[in-house]
Amino acid sequence: MNISIIGNGKLGGALAIALTRKGYVIENLISSDGQKKLEFEGINQTAFSAETIKKIASDVILICVQDFNIGKVAENLAENLVHKPTVLHTSGSLSSDILHKLKKNGCPVGSLHPLVSISDAVLGANRFADVFYCVEGEPKAVEIAKKIVADLGGKSFEIDSNFKTLYHASAVTACGHLVALIDVAVEMLGKCGLKEMQSREILLPLIASTVENLKTQTTAEALTGTFARADSVIFEKHLETLKENVSPEAVETYLQLGERSVHLAELQGADKNKLEILRNKISLAKKFSKW
Repeated sequence: MNISIIGNGKLGGALAIALTRKGYVIENLISSDGQKKLEFEGINQTAFSAETIKKIASDVILICVQDFNIGKVAENLAENLVHKPTVLHTSGSLSSDILHKLKKNGCPVGSLHPLVSISDAVLGANRFADVFYCVEGEPKAVEIAKKIVADLGGKSFEIDSNFKTLYHASAVTACGHLVALIDVAVEMLGKCGLKEMQSREILLPLIASTVENLKTQTTAEALTGTFARADSVIFEKHLETLKENVSPEAVETYLQLGERSVHLAELQGADKNKLEILRNKISLAKKFSKW
């Protein structure tokens, strides 16, 4: 299968390398404005232009540019393509509807979003196996997307196009917000006198053990600690020391997640009376946390 990739950033570059290793022919790796050439041999790299688009003869085009550029790229493709390849974009938050002009021209359209964190093209090329990919769009496009996923060693799942943005919000919460949450925990350990690197080193095995629990347990079953025990006495001690030592944002994060943890503890079967006491204390603390 011949593929042209538009966008040679971290994800586009990683896909170009990974797909080449799987026997795909990357006909073009097309850079958008200002993108540097990927340092990888054997991949034809060109600049984005109308003339470049007209020369594309690939079976599939992957659009790997930033979300705000996808519509513009799709419009350029619709105006300049001389055949009708399958077109997939890799945005997590946008559905295939953004490719409507290509669809109108007869191109099967869809989206393929890998649920993996890619921070570097070369390193990222090794991370596509054993991860999940969200695919949606027209049947033919979905079929081709699933084949690409399978060839990369991944697992695909489908969602309704209407829920693409909600799906992406879930991914951001699980990944980006997880990093932000860990940053809050690092802030707390920093007040204990630990350096940031040491704090991360200390917390990572704990985080890893929680992730391991989640492989076989529900979120309610995997909950441990103060809130799982509905321990309002320890909660109050936490709250007192947090207010004295960390930022208001960190306190608010603790309270917001504490409220959700009480819900999970209830599903776990914690003592109802203790939970009610804890829930009331969290509610009261939230009311007075806006200083």
